[in-house]
Amino acid sequence: MAEKRDYYEVLGVERDATPEQIKRAFRKKAIKLHPDRNDAPDANEQFAELNEAYSVLSDEQKRSMYDRYGTVDGVGSGYVDFSDIFGGMGVDDIFSSFFGGAAGGAGSSSRSRAQRRVGRDMAISLSISLEEAATGCKKTISYDRLASCEDCNGSGMEEGGSEKPCPRCGGTGYVTTVQRSIFGQMQSTAPCPDCDGEGTIIDKPCPHCHGQGRAHKHEKIDVEIPAGVSTGRQLRVRDYGEAGYRGAQAGDLLVTIQVEEHERFRRRGDDLLSEVRIGIAQAALGCTVKVEGILPDEVFDLEIPAGVQYGDTVAVPEHGMPRIGGGGSRGRFIGHIVVVVPTSLSDEQRALLEQYVELSDEQTEGEPKKRSVGDRIRDAIDDILD
Repeated sequence: MAEKRDYYEVLGVERDATPEQIKRAFRKKAIKLHPDRNDAPDANEQFAELNEAYSVLSDEQKRSMYDRYGTVDGVGSGYVDFSDIFGGMGVDDIFSSFFGGAAGGAGSSSRSRAQRRVGRDMAISLSISLEEAATGCKKTISYDRLASCEDCNGSGMEEGGSEKPCPRCGGTGYVTTVQRSIFGQMQSTAPCPDCDGEGTIIDKPCPHCHGQGRAHKHEKIDVEIPAGVSTGRQLRVRDYGEAGYRGAQAGDLLVTIQVEEHERFRRRGDDLLSEVRIGIAQAALGCTVKVEGILPDEVFDLEIPAGVQYGDTVAVPEHGMPRIGGGGSRGRFIGHIVVVVPTSLSDEQRALLEQYVELSDEQTEGEPKKRSVGDRIRDAIDDILD
């Protein structure tokens, strides 16, 4: 993601939306954007973005912080309990019942079940300073997730337990019911209530995770931030999203970087822009200015040519931000020249400037008298000192 979108925009609701409106909007979009139905190349990222938006706006405390500061960096998690939103059924169950289900045959049902067991990706945002972005850093992230159950090692079973085909649905995960009506027989297919659509049951389920093989856990992990990272960059931490059902593959944690604004530097790609303030004599004669760079203890020379004007820029290569994957190369430092006019002068300084004004006055013979640069400098000095 190049730039993080507004959470209200992601869900398609107004900022004063009620919790029920937010829940309803999420439920509708979750089915539409689910990776099993969404063919977009960034389907996982879209679903993770939706997940993150709902996890914030559905929580009163996080929503309040987001409304006030526009971020909840480092707070809470990107976990969403879909079974609560869909009345006890996961979004995959809803999706499967509408777009395939048991009608797809045993092979299709088995594949759908395997996909459904895989843990979902989670998303979280992380703010870092420009200095941290320049050097790279290690940050500790704290969040909540469904992790592999430690009591049963993710199997969902007590010692001696086993997983067997569900006798009610015959291992398909779905049951079909037929009802008579004035229009004739109506047939409908729904996830099996005995096995929750899994097609299997455990004879001795783990009492801690109730047979899921995963349980809620407050997680803390260290994330390596590469040097040169920019706002919107997304880092993928493998297997630290939602744990898979009964030992299936876990999802990933997607960390979106937000680089804070800096008081001295402004970033433009890999270049760093900053004001460089010099006096009028330095601007006229040229000079060398010591500049503190973005890296620790970095100081370099900025050569300013004679006659530089206010607003000119002077660039120094290899003193901007490091380039990711650039083999140690860096962008440019670009100095934006600000010529500072003194607000007070000593008698000697004033005399020297007046002498310069007299020496710099030139006029072509026969032309009417024009206001010279010297006149304008003299007037400017008088205005400052009056």
